[in-house]
Amino acid sequence: MTDLSGRRALVTGGASGIGLACAEAFAAAGAHVTIADLNGEAARSVAERIGGDAWEVDLSQTDALGDLHLDVDILVNNAGIQHVRPIEEFEPEKFRLLLTIMLEAPFLLVRAALPGMYERGFGRVINISSVHGLRASEYKSAYVAAKHGLEGLSKVTALEGGPHGVTSNCINPGYVRTPLVEKQVADQARLHGIPEAEVVEKVMLTESAIKQLVEPTEVASLALWLAGEDSRMVTGASYTMDGGWSAR
Repeated sequence: MTDLSGRRALVTGGASGIGLACAEAFAAAGAHVTIADLNGEAARSVAERIGGDAWEVDLSQTDALGDLHLDVDILVNNAGIQHVRPIEEFEPEKFRLLLTIMLEAPFLLVRAALPGMYERGFGRVINISSVHGLRASEYKSAYVAAKHGLEGLSKVTALEGGPHGVTSNCINPGYVRTPLVEKQVADQARLHGIPEAEVVEKVMLTESAIKQLVEPTEVASLALWLAGEDSRMVTGASYTMDGGWSAR
């Protein structure tokens, strides 16, 4: 069992989905967890339940993050959004928004957390990437670009942080049973010209050898191990959890 007693963790998008599962797993292992989420009410509810703190924050407003200092041992960059459009129809403001939330904001949070991690000689940066950080799919130009960028940021963080006891890794799930995925079904049905009931099998899982959605708790179990002491030599890595999608 991973013991996180005395550790402080920050999980973005921690009020639902993968972030919530990570927050619950970390708290159960003894960490004090801050739930960072746009939905302040949901963040406070989760924080109260697991004995942590809540931080209501809009990660698209990056000007407010430039002078931030984070006193945490574990940073989970999980918050994300999705927008599905062909490139020629993709609204430029939406493209910028996805990159801001899923690449610029993680950079600023890592930047804010590293000084304290370096001082203590311990840090774990866990970036919830995606199979789309390693592969591409049609109609997701912004999401794929952001996740590919996050992969690069994670590797640079690993190289710079290594001498200071800080690791940085990506987790790369396929489609996870979360509200983010559920919201895509209608758009995917329209773009592919199929009924919504067929989207999961014919679009989302077509490349996977295992025809099942990933569960948030499965992602959290890997994040928990990466947050602990036993993962000290694991850094700059990308852990696929995609049912075999990226094996193609």
